[in-house]
Amino acid sequence: MTDLSPLGAPDRLELGEGIRWSDGRLVCVDILTGRLLTPDGDATAPLRTLARLDVPLGAVAPVAGRAGTWIAAAGTGICLLTPGTAPEWLADPEPAAPTGMRMNDGCADPHGRFWAGSMAYDGTPDAGSLYRTGPDGTVTRVLDGITVPNGPAFDRDGTTMYLADSARGLVRRYSVDPRDGALGVGEEFTRVTEGSPDGMTVDAEGALWTAVWGAGEVRRYLPDGTLATVLRLPVTQPAGVCLGGDDGRTLYVTTARVGLAAPGPLDGAVFRARVEVPGLRTAAYRSTAPHRSTAA
Repeated sequence: MTDLSPLGAPDRLELGEGIRWSDGRLVCVDILTGRLLTPDGDATAPLRTLARLDVPLGAVAPVAGRAGTWIAAAGTGICLLTPGTAPEWLADPEPAAPTGMRMNDGCADPHGRFWAGSMAYDGTPDAGSLYRTGPDGTVTRVLDGITVPNGPAFDRDGTTMYLADSARGLVRRYSVDPRDGALGVGEEFTRVTEGSPDGMTVDAEGALWTAVWGAGEVRRYLPDGTLATVLRLPVTQPAGVCLGGDDGRTLYVTTARVGLAAPGPLDGAVFRARVEVPGLRTAAYRSTAPHRSTAA
């Protein structure tokens, strides 16, 4: 593994997450500012804003067959996001919750479904849920009782899902029925005692990479749960990870400044490092529903 280096050197994100390598480029979000970002030019160029919402933007996944369109976990719901146009809202499942909620991390699985979690702004225990968006645009709550859901991440064939409940320091592993996305009973995969597991991705050997918020680390766990690699960062709050680049062997890491009384010079930067095992291709959401256009 090579040393870490920052991208978009002038930029520092408040809460950088949702990082993806898709269609030959890197994208990430700054959740609380509602921005979808991409590096432009060399590593010293600022990050370019692809889209900006007036609600928090938790994560995106590309939409198959609609170049430049993303499915997004945003605000208190799920929408289709095409830069320069109003979002197409598919569902808004959290607006009447007893405490203020927002969507958090999410991704598509290899079968074309989109999964995303919700959480309370104030971290109310067990207030969060995990939602699955099917190809027809139907959004279904599949898990509840989660405080801060992060991930999920899927293996190559989409029959295993990893999901972090960050506030509990816990990553669970679930079996996934490829036909309808039904989840099996979750089992503990690993527990983090220093810091919290955050964004995750699975590599070509089936190992799980996870950012560890508060510990300044990215960790790689083998499929049996053995800790194989610890990458230390010069920041406090790593938040999102992905594997990409031309050969899939570049690890990208987003970080955050939010909540730090005295952020360091690199807190909030996006980092990259070379690794030995490539990542999996970023899955796309495969929609079968007709396009809809609604106001933001």
